[in-house]
Amino acid sequence: MSDCLKKDHKKVAVIIVAAGRGTRMYTKDDKSPKQYRELSGLSVLRHTVDAIAAFPFIDVIQPVIHKDDKDVFLDTLKGAKPSNLQDPVEGGKDRQTSVYNGLKAIEPFKPDYVLIHDGVRPFVTDDLFARVIEALDNGEQAVLPATPVSDTLKREAEDGTVKETVDRTGLWAAQTPQGFPFSAIIGAHRSAADQGLFHFTDDTALIEWTGNRVKIVEGHRQNIKITTPQDMETARQIVSQNTESTQMETRVGQGFDVHAFEEGTAVILGGLAIPHDKKLKGHSDADVALHALTDALFGAIADGDIGLHFPPSDPHWKGAESDIFLKHAVNKVKQRGGRIVHLDLTIICEAPKIGPHRQALRENIAKICGLPVGRVAVKATTSEKLGFTGRQEGIAAMASATVMLPFEDEE
Repeated sequence: MSDCLKKDHKKVAVIIVAAGRGTRMYTKDDKSPKQYRELSGLSVLRHTVDAIAAFPFIDVIQPVIHKDDKDVFLDTLKGAKPSNLQDPVEGGKDRQTSVYNGLKAIEPFKPDYVLIHDGVRPFVTDDLFARVIEALDNGEQAVLPATPVSDTLKREAEDGTVKETVDRTGLWAAQTPQGFPFSAIIGAHRSAADQGLFHFTDDTALIEWTGNRVKIVEGHRQNIKITTPQDMETARQIVSQNTESTQMETRVGQGFDVHAFEEGTAVILGGLAIPHDKKLKGHSDADVALHALTDALFGAIADGDIGLHFPPSDPHWKGAESDIFLKHAVNKVKQRGGRIVHLDLTIICEAPKIGPHRQALRENIAKICGLPVGRVAVKATTSEKLGFTGRQEGIAAMASATVMLPFEDEE
């Protein structure tokens, strides 16, 4: 993860454009929208949402869907809706209108940046998100991830023969997420709409139209857009290559955290505010539950601890919400080709009482991690009035995380 992002993070929103019908994907037997086609047990769109939600510096995710797809959209996210995912808004008759609808929907959140991503690009990586955001931090008004064109290009004549060979020097294949300062891109969309111009096929073209430059950053070859049945086959091959013949091993990590009380009106546990006559004291929001779970995941993949990834000496994390930390750890597991099997959390305190909030805690942790709630356990106990927790001086939490990782023959 880039140090630039850690120190200078702005409020970032992502618009997922998923309102198309994808007619080029139609076959005789299947005319369902391509974003809801099955890919390795989940829909294409679900893969895309999971990839975006795993990046820890995204504050708002706004899906834009077809007006007829509300039920299938809800079904595709069943049991794993990220906490920063907003209710979908309806798209328009073209991509440009759909994006504009998404921009208007997130305007109340006042994002600094917006990244616009195709719902049928499920292999986007956090490194690509980081490159786009860093370019925006450097003052760019539009950022386009792209890959250099490597194939020889031919221009076709009217009779179907080759008219000429096109020089591919300086040619790039555009990808998403395309990034913009929010004010710049919504302003461009408004100007185009006011003039009745709806022919732009991507959002950087709107910025070009306004006379501003577009910065190219390195894309990713696997960040394909699934448009045709052949693309779907390529996507399945990518998934297969990432998992084929991969021997998996089970890893278990442990985490422990403790925070003292100070004057307040609620404690933050599992990302939820639980009413109490005190709050927990810490550099971030002092969420002992999420801190313990985060360290348990880092332990399972042998990747340091929460203090290494998010040092308390860094003022950026002052008062930070701890779901950022947990999402980052979840993403680290995914980057290693692993998956989380089970999370087990025990909260140790005399007060507040955890029992009435147990299910809500399970559900919120599951949302943060993109897991079914059945893979998250939350327990509570006291220390029989012994020690600092018994004296009601603070709260402790311990956690274990079970993950499956590709086997590595370590020396």
